Amino acid sequence: MSGTDVGEELGARAAQARALALLRIRSRALAVAILPAAVAVVLFAADAQGHLAGPAWDAVRWTVLGVAVVVLLVTVLVAVSVARARPAMSPTVPVPEEGAPDLYRLVRELADRLDVPAPSAVALTPDCDSWLEDRTHRALRKGPGASPRKGPEASVEAADTAPVLVIGSPFLWWMRVAELRAVLAPVVAGTGPSAHPDIAAARRFVRGLDAAIADAAAPGRGLVRGAPLAFAGRVSRLLLRACRSHAAEMERCVAAAASMRAQTVDYGLRIAAQEQVGLAYAGWDRLLTRVALPAWRMGRWPSRLDAGVVSALTELSRRDRLADGFALRLGERPACDLLEEPGVADEAASLLAARLFHGGPAESGPGWAPVDWQQYPDEVVDRKWRSEAARLHRVLDTLGVPRASAADPAVPTLARVMEHLSGPGGPGEALAAGIGAAVAREEVEAPVPGGPEQGGPAYGGAADDPLDLWGPGPLPLFPLQPPRTGTELLADHVAAMVCCAAVDTAGAAPGLDWLDGPALLVGGERRADLAAPVLSLVEDGDPDPLLNWLAEVGVRSDKPVRLV
Repeated sequence: MSGTDVGEELGARAAQARALALLRIRSRALAVAILPAAVAVVLFAADAQGHLAGPAWDAVRWTVLGVAVVVLLVTVLVAVSVARARPAMSPTVPVPEEGAPDLYRLVRELADRLDVPAPSAVALTPDCDSWLEDRTHRALRKGPGASPRKGPEASVEAADTAPVLVIGSPFLWWMRVAELRAVLAPVVAGTGPSAHPDIAAARRFVRGLDAAIADAAAPGRGLVRGAPLAFAGRVSRLLLRACRSHAAEMERCVAAAASMRAQTVDYGLRIAAQEQVGLAYAGWDRLLTRVALPAWRMGRWPSRLDAGVVSALTELSRRDRLADGFALRLGERPACDLLEEPGVADEAASLLAARLFHGGPAESGPGWAPVDWQQYPDEVVDRKWRSEAARLHRVLDTLGVPRASAADPAVPTLARVMEHLSGPGGPGEALAAGIGAAVAREEVEAPVPGGPEQGGPAYGGAADDPLDLWGPGPLPLFPLQPPRTGTELLADHVAAMVCCAAVDTAGAAPGLDWLDGPALLVGGERRADLAAPVLSLVEDGDPDPLLNWLAEVGVRSDKPVRLV
């Protein structure tokens, strides 16, 4: 037996030992629950045989029986709560086999090489991660799209159903087929330990406790139903606290055993593929925060995020000397070719990403519409600049700042903004506070995109919505950026006003930079040197750097600017 096999065997045995420890905790809890009933049985049996007779013992017997009945009722309550609770399912995009036969074939061949059960299905997640997820608690199915099973066959099927393989959608578009297989090898290898009955039972026990706690914490239950659930939640929390260390160690041992088993598959390629994982994560993060977030805030969601990550990473490879050679991989077959309709899958994953990271309904509607990358500069960038410039002038009006155009006092100009901010000790703080208050007020007053008031579906309206078990709280579940300060918001708004003036008076155009988001194009080239002059004006009251920049580009600050 090789060293790899020995390490895998040791990891598997350690995981099984931790699983048995978890099951022993369950058994002990059950033993404590039935102990009063056992004592009551012994006392009544002794009375039937003429032992322990007398009024005192009769009182003891009936007291113990009463305690036993109460404890058994509580045990049944907790057991039913744990059994009926539905653990949260990770929000994913299902990939049916008929929509990705080549991907399913790759996964099954990989499982055969690893000598483990193949995953029961494949799903995509809009994130840079991959894992196995047991979904037998949701609905027992023969395969994607099948109807739930009921009756005796259901319990048999539950024991035989392998977990679902969840794949990060950016991996499919950026990675090549061989790289994806190497990255998925240790994940797929985890189906082996998942099939062990002790590990499977221990995981179901822990998931049930966790779901019972979440169910007890959900609001709107009422006193009659809420009190029993709250009690069941406290008991489940005590049991979960006792299980926490064993469960964590079990999962660590399972991961170690799976990693050892996967070393036999594409070991050399796995090292190079892990570099692509890190690169994909970096590009995905910048695409979400710099490119997608401005669109989401305007009620638009880019419909091809995964295709965009390829462009972002290609640009990163071009700029970063450390990434030299990565772009050469693009000549190989991309993993997204394993899908029959990659565009449809990309759109579904992009919509789910918008819901997870920002918030929004499950379908397009008024105020929540998709946008293609070709439309992004005009429908997102230009609109973003003009909306922020309009907000800036509304706040200036509130502060009583006069318009700068003598010919037409009603038209907004860049000169008005610069004159107000110019000079040391000027009212920049008051303007920044006003901008921050206006942004906060508009975010609170803004209707839910696509919500009922706009004629669209509400959150959690679909019965099979993958987000219906994530609790009743409002999205976003994973905010991308911390709140911005008033000074940061003011700098953004001044820069937006400058860009509007450049477009309207100097022939510039809105553009898209795959790594930095909205960009100003002058003569077809991106101008990335606007931030420093704007900060000099906002923070120091010094207009000279910005005046020089405007003169170089040919922007007329006294000319009117079109706002939304």
